[in-house]
Amino acid sequence: MIARAVVCPSPPLLAEDLTGRATVLPDLAGACADAVARLLASGPEVVTVVGGGPATQPWDPGARLDLAAYGPGASGAPGSRAPGLRAPGLPLALGIGAKLLDDAGYAGPRQLQAVDEHATPDDCLNLGVALADDPFRTGLLVVGDGSARRDPKAPGHLDERAAPFDAAVEQALRDGDMLALADLDPRLARELMATGRAAWQVLAGAFESPPPADILYADAPFGVFYLVAVLDPLAAGWP
Repeated sequence: MIARAVVCPSPPLLAEDLTGRATVLPDLAGACADAVARLLASGPEVVTVVGGGPATQPWDPGARLDLAAYGPGASGAPGSRAPGLRAPGLPLALGIGAKLLDDAGYAGPRQLQAVDEHATPDDCLNLGVALADDPFRTGLLVVGDGSARRDPKAPGHLDERAAPFDAAVEQALRDGDMLALADLDPRLARELMATGRAAWQVLAGAFESPPPADILYADAPFGVFYLVAVLDPLAAGWP
């Protein structure tokens, strides 16, 4: 069962090793820390991190982000490899999720689940259903960004469709409208460079009824939309 779920973005700037130990976007960093603290306060028996990757598969729970890929002179902190799982050097979303857990002092069991960024909505929803069927009390940490085309200086430059897309995602979470998340268009998400689409649809599949989310952060610094939210099934009267 899902005890609580949170949504966080995956900018590399959340890794202080890349920013000279200076906190970039402190409001965003604080919101992520608050969200993860609330996730852990639900008393999960295991925390499952879900984020986009090159394929839908589990990763070694001891692996960490290879920071060398995002900044000169940086290094990761890989763990030992478990049989049958990928070698250390996590996809960005999973790596940021693992770091958020580490920063919160979480040392309990964790699962790192990548979802193919090109997966169909049905495949994402089915993965969410499978995660919700886990007999353990699970905290779900869903990691991914919104569009990266919010202004002319954004990584993908300006696309007028970006703001409405992001607003629809935010409103879906505010309303607890998992059907709206399930209906996100994968092609549009790719065109807008919204890397969180697949992970958000896994979230939609994990809930049979829609708990409204508490939005802790929603903004587009650097032209990329970052969203931090907490979904609390018990507080929402979720069965």
